[in-house]
Amino acid sequence: MGGEGTHRYGHGPVQGREDNQVATRGHEATLADVSARVCYRQVMTAAPRLALQYVLLFGATGVSLPFAGLWLKSRGYDGAEIGLLLAAPMLARLVTGPAIAHWADRFRLRRTAIAFMGLVAALGYGGAALASDFWLTGLGWFVGATAASALIPLIDVLNLRLARRGGFSFSVPRGCGSAAFVIANVTMGALLLRLPPDIVVVWTIAASLLIALAAWLVLPPEPVKDPDIAPDAPPFGGVRTLLKTPEYLTAIAACGLVQAAHAFHYGFSALIWKGQGISAATTGQLWAFSVVIEIGFMWWLEPWRRRIGIDARTMLLIGAVGAVLRWAIMAGAPPLWMLWPLQALHALSFAATYLAGVQLVERLSPPGGQTAGQTLNSVMSAGVLIGLATLASGSLYDRFGAGGYMAMAVMALAGLLIGLKVKRV
Repeated sequence: MGGEGTHRYGHGPVQGREDNQVATRGHEATLADVSARVCYRQVMTAAPRLALQYVLLFGATGVSLPFAGLWLKSRGYDGAEIGLLLAAPMLARLVTGPAIAHWADRFRLRRTAIAFMGLVAALGYGGAALASDFWLTGLGWFVGATAASALIPLIDVLNLRLARRGGFSFSVPRGCGSAAFVIANVTMGALLLRLPPDIVVVWTIAASLLIALAAWLVLPPEPVKDPDIAPDAPPFGGVRTLLKTPEYLTAIAACGLVQAAHAFHYGFSALIWKGQGISAATTGQLWAFSVVIEIGFMWWLEPWRRRIGIDARTMLLIGAVGAVLRWAIMAGAPPLWMLWPLQALHALSFAATYLAGVQLVERLSPPGGQTAGQTLNSVMSAGVLIGLATLASGSLYDRFGAGGYMAMAVMALAGLLIGLKVKRV
């Protein structure tokens, strides 16, 4: 189903509006708003502004995601402890995700919450770096990772709104973030050959500060309140409606299981490959290669998919099949030459299911419920489910090594089976 179809709740594409009207509707312009509008008209349109924000966001996660395990290992923690540290903020998203989304919707502009979360992420990761024991490290990491994960749905909602109104594809700015993920992978892999693992957290802190700065100075001053939604709309964008919608719950469960099946790979692939004699530089290149394929999917295959009318449900099922195949083979600790085609399956296991989930949630969310809808989807896929999988992954790694991937194949298979029940929208 193409991106210009009718929404389940009847609201289709929003027609173009003057940017300065959008920026100031309903409130008196501030100095930041004025400077942003000048830059918005004369230097950058919405798409490159969003692309820059994604570049900074995934420039941070491109380091923290694959290399956090190495940094924590260098501090003397074992697999179970690393799994606990990485899983805690994910599991807590069941509470922190909706709470942050509700808090973010109380601001006048969408960029304000993004700037705050970037700053909080930097402070949290900084606290983890300075901590001297397990629990203080865990507290700092919890704060930093919670704020960083909250940034994704906040920026996605802003991207969806501006893309719908501006006529550009959601996947184009998002693909720029994937490109930054690649560069961060390769760069950090090279740096780790010369510098201690502490460079991982230093990089992440610096990127988080830049996220906050760019959100405040560069992102368009998009208002939180949609002028097309009644001012007396219920708080938190109709979350109760979402939780009572079986189609929505089925969709986020299917997408969430396939996405969460990446947990073992995210937390322990670098350690497994190191044990196989694969260098940190090659590890960075393997991660980078997978994201290069992901970028190609987002920039070329995704627009083509929409043009020819392949619906989001079909894309979800294709992605789930790719995930089952990828993790089942990875469980056999394949040699380096086989890792390259397996990493290419990231385009299906991640990119296809991620974009399918975003589109399904957009179409199944009620008016005024976009922030809630995307946040709850993120809570399920990048929170509760991946948190549980990450928590289990530590023990799986300690006991089975690469064999732990088989549990991820089973999880992806469960997502595939539930995905068969998702309705086309």
